[in-house]
Amino acid sequence: MKTLGFLLVVSGLLALIYGGVSYSRQRTVIDVGAFKATATEQKHVPLSPIVGGIALLGGVLLLVMPRKQAA
Repeated sequence: MKTLGFLLVVSGLLALIYGGVSYSRQRTVIDVGAFKATATEQKHVPLSPIVGGIALLGGVLLLVMPRKQAA
């Protein structure tokens, strides 16, 4: 649970700092014989600050909650 909490804190902070995820995708536009044309598309997936805040809060709660003891 501590690992999950740490990952949530890190991902929440990154979501708040960067505001989303950007990536590039290369796809083939034309492929005729020996001729091949490709295009690179830049995509941005926005993340709401609310999502980042919830992930951050959830991660902090997982880190500070006491672990249940087995009986």
